Amino acid sequence: MSDSQFVKVPLPTRNLENRDTTRAFPLYVVWEITMKCDQPCQHCGSRSGRVRESELSTDEAMEVVAALVRMGTRECTLIGGEAYLREDCAQLIEGLTKGGIRVSMQTGGRAFTAERAARFKAAGLESLGVSIDGLAKAHDQLRGNLGSFSAAWKALMAARDAGLIISANTQINKVNLPDLEELAARFRREGVQTWQCQLTGPLGKAADQPERIIDPWQIVEIMDRLAAIQLEAMREYEQGGRKGIPFNVFANNNIGYFGPHEKMLRSTPYGKETHWRGCVAGIYSLGIESNGTLKACPTLPTAPYNAGNIRDMSLEDVWRGSEIMRFARDRGTDELWGFCKTCDYGEVCQAGCSWTAHSTLGKRGNNPFCYHRVIQLRKKGIRERLIPVEKAPGVPFDFGRFEIREEPIPSE
Repeated sequence: MSDSQFVKVPLPTRNLENRDTTRAFPLYVVWEITMKCDQPCQHCGSRSGRVRESELSTDEAMEVVAALVRMGTRECTLIGGEAYLREDCAQLIEGLTKGGIRVSMQTGGRAFTAERAARFKAAGLESLGVSIDGLAKAHDQLRGNLGSFSAAWKALMAARDAGLIISANTQINKVNLPDLEELAARFRREGVQTWQCQLTGPLGKAADQPERIIDPWQIVEIMDRLAAIQLEAMREYEQGGRKGIPFNVFANNNIGYFGPHEKMLRSTPYGKETHWRGCVAGIYSLGIESNGTLKACPTLPTAPYNAGNIRDMSLEDVWRGSEIMRFARDRGTDELWGFCKTCDYGEVCQAGCSWTAHSTLGKRGNNPFCYHRVIQLRKKGIRERLIPVEKAPGVPFDFGRFEIREEPIPSE
C-alpha cells in the first residue's frame, strides 16, 4: 500500500491548558455498579463474578448520582459484573435520568429479560449495548458459558422490543477473528445501529491467555476488513434511498490509528468527520468502580490509576486535584518512548489508548497496536511480536507485562 493511499490527517496540538481549567469535566462516565456477574467470561478485565467487598450502598450510590449531576455529566453507562443484578439498578437509572443524564447499559445479556428491559426503560434507560464476541462457537468459548450467544441475542431483541436503542460491541482476538463479516451481516439484519469494535487487551483474565491476543501486525488486516464492512453497508444504504439509520462500524479507543480508514471508522456515517485525538481519560471521561474507587477511564488497571475513593473525598476534589486523575490533561510528549517517540503523530496521538499500552508493556507511552506503525515498519521489512515476560497477579483490573521484539517479515 502506497503512502498516497493514506488519509492525511492534520496534526493539531492537544493544547489542553485552557480546556483543563474551563472545559474538562466528566462528560461521559462508566460506572461499575456491582461486580456480581452471571457468566464466567474468559477475557473479563475486572475478573468479576462475586460481589466486590464494600460495594456502595444505595444511599452512597445516590450521592454519586448527585455529584455527577452537579458536575454536568451528560451520559452514564452502567456496567458490572452485570449491572442488572444490582437490586437498586432501576433506582439509580431513575435518579440519573431525573438529573438530566442520558443512561445506557452494557451487558453480556445472559439474563437481560423482557421484564428487565421494560422496567429499566420505564426508569429512563435509553439504550442497551450487548457484548457479542463472535458467532456462537467463539462467543460461547470466550464467555465460558454454553448458550451465552443465544441469550445475548435474546437480550438484544428484548431491548429492541422495549423501545431501547440497541448496539453491539465486540472484542476482537484470535478466537473470533474469522467471524467479523458474518457477525456484522447478522447485526445489520437484526436492526443493530452501531457496532463498536475494540481489541481484547491483556487486562484481567485476558492477561492469563496471551495466546488469544492478536499480534500487532494483524491490526492492518482487521481495520481493512472493518472498513470493507462499513463501505458495503453504506453502498446498500445509498442503493436503498438512505432510508432509516445507516449501520455504523465504530472503532473504539484501542484500535487504529492513522491509517487510510481512520476518519471513516471514527466518524458517524454522513456526520462530521473526526479522527483519533488522543486519550481523553480524566479530560472528558471518568470510571467508577463499585466500591467507590475512581479512575480517569474505566478500563485503566486499578493499581497504577487509583485516583481516590468517594468515601474519602468528594468526586469534585478527586477530579480537580488528583494527579493520577489528571495525567492526560497534564502530560506532553515527554513520556513517549519506543516507536511512538519518533512518530509524526505523537503529539496528538499520545501513543493511543493508555490502558492498552500500560497493560501490555507495563507503562503508557508506546503502543504496538497501530496501523500507521505497522505500515512504517513493514517498509523496513520488519514486524513486531509481543513476548509475555510477567504474569498478572490475579486481582481485579490487573495486568502482566510483554516485551516487544522485532523480527523479519516472513516471505510469502
